[in-house]
This record gives sequence, structure tokens and C-alpha cells, in this order.
Amino acid sequence: MARNFLVIDPEERADVLRGLSSPVRVKILKLLQRGVGINVNDIASAIGQPQSTVSSNLQILESAGLIRTETQKGRKGNQKVCFSTFDEVLVMFRDEIADASAHMVEVAMPIGLYTSCEVSAPCGLCSPQGIIGLLDVPGTFLNPDRMNAGLMWFTRGFVEYQFPNNARLVGRGVVALDFSMELSSEVPGTSADWPSDITVAVNGREVGAWTSPGDFGDRRGVYTPDWWKLKGSQYGKLKSWRVTPDGAFIDGMKVSPITLLDLDLASHHSIRLRIEVKPDARHPGGVNIFGRGFGNYDQDIVLRLTTAP
Repeated sequence: MARNFLVIDPEERADVLRGLSSPVRVKILKLLQRGVGINVNDIASAIGQPQSTVSSNLQILESAGLIRTETQKGRKGNQKVCFSTFDEVLVMFRDEIADASAHMVEVAMPIGLYTSCEVSAPCGLCSPQGIIGLLDVPGTFLNPDRMNAGLMWFTRGFVEYQFPNNARLVGRGVVALDFSMELSSEVPGTSADWPSDITVAVNGREVGAWTSPGDFGDRRGVYTPDWWKLKGSQYGKLKSWRVTPDGAFIDGMKVSPITLLDLDLASHHSIRLRIEVKPDARHPGGVNIFGRGFGNYDQDIVLRLTTAP
């Protein structure tokens, strides 16, 4: 199975170092390395700590991006389930990171720069400064101001992006392809229990679907602007789709037999990414896509190509 790595410069990621500096938090991370989701009560029992202690340490780990959490149905209502985000954390100084980056090509795509779309209402676009066009009018998705979007949402349909295949331009072979983006379900208002199957396809091949547990509005997103009402979608989960010669993965978990060979990257000048809520999805709960200026992660949709030495 492919492994997820986090490479940090200790001068820039003090939050990650803090997350790793506690014996309690290290025990939690080791426990989550099993790859299955574990709820807060089970974590507390396994490491012999009070639930309050575990909860406060989980908040630190989640803020540093070292774990992710999902709300799932349990025997007695909803429960918070925790997953490890990375298999390994590598601490490197800037010069070392630059050397490692020599074998990685990265492109960041603003969420409004899609090349095609087909969406149904409720839907809308926002920039960090305000609403773009008209709400719940699919035609607004053709508004030229969409390039400034930091948040978009729709109920059914897709948006598709065309990334340059920079590895092909420089004549390098690709050994891994990664997309990362912040996503959630979409419901009028918000609802923590609102599952939605969000499918990602690359070059016309479905890589895998992630079921978002809900549309999150329990607290304001870290970067969500003050003018955006609290009853609106606030943040999502930072999700990673990865394709290697061994298959396709979401956050390190294999979800599909689709491989790099199936994507035929060497024959394409561009790499097409489609984000879709299918009309026949088992959980057709819409999608929010968060970009710069909204949500918990101030980033565009990021493509990373790991190339052969």
C-alpha cells in the first residue's frame, strides 16, 4: 500500500513539532497507525487517559493536520471517529526539502478556474469579498468573476479542471500523482449528519469516491471571512487522492485498482480533474469546495506529480 509522507521544515511548522512533542499524543498517533477509525472513548481506554485529556490532545493533532476526524453514527447517536493523516513525518531543513522537491512538480489551481461544469441548484460561488453573481442559478458558474472564487457549492453535477502536465513538458516519468482539496457535503444551512458521495476522476477514469459525513458549521472556518453568515458552510475536510502503479488511494487507503498506467499521462499534454456528485450516488448530498480565503486550509486545489529520479 502507498504511504503518505509529511515533510516539514522545523522553522516553519512549529505546530507539527508541538503535536509530536507529547508522549500522550505520540501514543494516540501510534494507535491510529492501524489504519482504522477509532472513537474518542476507545482511544482513552486504549492509552489509559481520561476522555477530557484525549479530547484536548486530539484538537492539537487535528489543528496540526496530523489526524482527521469524521462524525459517524454510533450505538447511542453520533460519535467522533479519528484517523491518522500520515504514515511518516520527516523533519528536514530547507536545503534538504529543496533537494527532495527536485523530484516533485506541483501546480495549484484556484477553485474557480474550471474549464467545464454542469451543476444543479442549490448552487453558488463566493469570493472572500462577497457573493459572485446570483445564488441558485447554474448559469452563474459561467460568470468570468468565478476566477476569484474561494467557495463553491452545488447539489448535483460536476466541475472539471485542466492542469498542465508539467512532468511531460520536462520529459520526466511520473511515479505518483496526488490531488489535495478541502471538501464537505452541501445542505441548506449546515448539518453534521449529511453524507455525500463525492467522486474524483482523472483523465476520464474514476479514481475513487469519498463519502463526506456532513456539511460543517459548528464553528467558523479558520479562514472563512467574517461577512459569511455562521449558518452557512464553514469548513471541510482536507482530502488527498493518490494514484500510483499499485492503485488509487484516498488518504492512504486503497479504494480502486486504477493505476498510473490507466491514466496514460505520457500521452496527454494536460491532466483533467473532475469533481462530481453523481445523479445516481447512494448519498447524493451535494458538495462544497473550499479554496483560498475560506475554510480551514488556505489553499487551492493542488496537483503534485512525483517524478522518477
